[in-house]
Amino acid sequence: MIRQIIKIDEAKCNGCGLCAAACHEGAIALVDGKAKLIRDDYCDGLGDCLPACPTGAISFEQREAAPYDEAAVQAKANSEKQKTAPLPCGCPGTQSRSLSNRHLESQPIQKAAEQAAYASQLRQWPVQIKLVPVNAPYFNNANLLIAADCTAYAYGNLHNDFMKNKVTLIGCPKLDAGDYAEKLTAILSENSIRSLTVVRMEVPCCGGIENAVKQALMNCGKMIPWQVVTISADGSILD
Repeated sequence: MIRQIIKIDEAKCNGCGLCAAACHEGAIALVDGKAKLIRDDYCDGLGDCLPACPTGAISFEQREAAPYDEAAVQAKANSEKQKTAPLPCGCPGTQSRSLSNRHLESQPIQKAAEQAAYASQLRQWPVQIKLVPVNAPYFNNANLLIAADCTAYAYGNLHNDFMKNKVTLIGCPKLDAGDYAEKLTAILSENSIRSLTVVRMEVPCCGGIENAVKQALMNCGKMIPWQVVTISADGSILD
């Protein structure tokens, strides 16, 4: 049948993937670094992907195409929902995933030991409080670290002393719009969190992240062991 469907200009495409993230039907995918319409029957022709494209590579055209198959799209969406956590926003870089240090296992013993001394202890992605999915699987039975983002620069061994074996969330209450309390309440309420550590700077604005955690703990109604560690500007632990 002849119907309206999207058209992607490969020459203009920069491979950012924003159109694929914006396509709720899963009709677009990145192939060899370029966006491609992979299923005509998944494209509803409404063009949610158009405003997401920063280079203007997407347009409409009228051509022979398979009818839009809403039932197949819904079945695909339900299947993918069971496999992965949804993107917190349109950016592909925010895809929720667990991390590990398995790359060290393939290294010679001495080299692996040297690398382990400064290896990242980050166990998941994303780390920003605003971006992390509330129901990400890595929250199950997690020891949670909520850190002001400046602490990683003031305290040199944050990874080994605080992040190791914890799920890490970071934020800055002075620079981020809104209050973290609602998001943190949802995370604590909907997951089995074993413990919670707050690492903040000594500056007054960092009190916002500590207060948000206190509010979330009260809101969730759970008894979760927690502690607050304050870092000075010169990198000392104050309490």
